[in-house]
Parts: sequence; C-alpha cells; structure tokens
Amino acid sequence: MPNTDLKLLIEAARSAGEIARGYFNTSPEVWEKSGGQGPVTEADLHVNRQLSADLQGARPDYGWLSEETEDGHGRLKTDRQFIIDPIDGTRSFIEGSKDWAHSLAVSENGVVTAAVVYLPMRDAMYTATLGGGASLNGAPLFAPKDKPIDTATVLSSKPNMDPKYWATTAPPFKRAFRSSLAYRLALVAEGRFDGMLTLRPTWEWDVAAGILIVSEAGGTASDQAGKTAIFNNPHPQINGTVAAGGIHAALIDALA
Repeated sequence: MPNTDLKLLIEAARSAGEIARGYFNTSPEVWEKSGGQGPVTEADLHVNRQLSADLQGARPDYGWLSEETEDGHGRLKTDRQFIIDPIDGTRSFIEGSKDWAHSLAVSENGVVTAAVVYLPMRDAMYTATLGGGASLNGAPLFAPKDKPIDTATVLSSKPNMDPKYWATTAPPFKRAFRSSLAYRLALVAEGRFDGMLTLRPTWEWDVAAGILIVSEAGGTASDQAGKTAIFNNPHPQINGTVAAGGIHAALIDALA
C-alpha cells in the first residue's frame, strides 16, 4: 500500500519537524554514542519516540528499524518495515545548519516502496512511491542527464577521494558536501547535483528513503559495486552508496 503509506510518512515527518524545530538553536543536550558512531541529541530521541508512536501506532504489523532504537531483529519476521533516521545530519543540527533531515521509508521484501526526506528548516518535502515517481513539495523531480564526468559536481566527503578507492585516480569532478546522506540523495534527485557517493559501509536508515527518491526521479542508485541495494538485512548496512543521473555508470567504472 505505497500510496497510503506515503501519506502516513508525510504526516509523521511534519510532526517530527515541529518537534525538531523546537530544539533547533536552543543548545539541546548532546551525548556521544559508543564506538565512535557520532553524537545524538535529546531532539533525536524525542523525534524517534514521536515517529514510533505515529508510525507503529498506525501500522502495528510493520517492523521497525531506526538509528535511535535498539534493534531486536523482530523486524526480520515482518512483511513490511519502517526504516527511520529521526534526524539525519545530527552534526549539522548541532552546529545550527539547516541541512538536516528526517528520513522515513517503508520496505517490503527488501525493496523500498514509499519514502520521505523532509528538511523542516527549509520546508522541503521530498517524496516517492515505487513506480509512482518522485516529487519535491508536489512538483515532479528529474535526476540530471548524462554529461562528461570531468564537468560534473558530486556530493562526497573528502575521505572518499583517497586513491585506494579508485581504479587509477579519482575522476576530476568538482566535489561538494552536505552532512546528511538523505539530503545528498534528494539533491541528486532534484537535479541540483550530478551524483553523490559514500564509500564506507552505510546504515540502511541513512539512505533507504533517498535511494527510492533518486530512482523514481529517473536516476540510478546502487551500492559501490553497482549492485541494487537490498534492505532489512540482519546487519542493517549496505556496501556504500553511489547515486547519480547519467554519470552513474562512469562513477562505478572508475571505482576500484
């Protein structure tokens, strides 16, 4: 039921945005996660509680995978799952940047069927359903067309340019950066950037929604080996993420 799921995700994302805006630029309490997994704020936890109430309350038979909820693996026995990052780009949130997002997705049999990436401080609601296209605030999205890779602009963190990741040398594209992986994917779907990549093991909640939005905008999204990402894995990570319009194949070919 992708269409009714999308409506539910949109409503939940707007509620989450209201909560997060209340903490923004107010010096919320911050903790460092164990294992070098980065910071979490009281806003992340409050948003997570609200999303759980809104989404699981409406679909109690769906599994639950969220960055801010301990994974009990009960989701593996369900037919459909919510895959949630309450605030993707927590460092940006803490620093006062507007480039953080709520990332909400529904998966079925390993495939994302409905997705929302919402940036409350920009009032930007990116949405998609499987086979139903992608949109930003209701306007259709179209990923960028083919172009020479050396004139492309790609969203990527600096460590991804290390020579060890590339077959010869990294292509001479222009590099740009946004903290939130979900937002990077949405910007590719919008056509504002030619591609994005992250070459480390990637948590499903960071990219599940964005990958569907790129695909439904006519782009291509895969892991770093060019394979289709499968979701709701026992260990919820995929092998990096590469998403782009026409330069996707060139990016994959250039990788080691």
